[in-house]
Amino acid sequence: MVTSGSSRPGKDGPTPRPDSGLSSVSFLTVAEVAALMRVSKMTVYRLVHSGELAAVRVGRSFRVPEKAVHNYLHDAYTDTA
Repeated sequence: MVTSGSSRPGKDGPTPRPDSGLSSVSFLTVAEVAALMRVSKMTVYRLVHSGELAAVRVGRSFRVPEKAVHNYLHDAYTDTA
């Protein structure tokens, strides 16, 4: 028997989870971020490791939310003005 809220699939398939907003998040690879920012991949890795650029570790690689890149560039641009 499957109770409501369980993550086990039942006859009707898996129980739907509340929308966490992750379905609308677009993730970029380090190479994509480097191309977008016109910097080297090493620069992106330094930003990620220093905590200046948010990223999620997936296995041995990183994925950066597209919004985090735009926020970083916006903050960097407005800080120098």
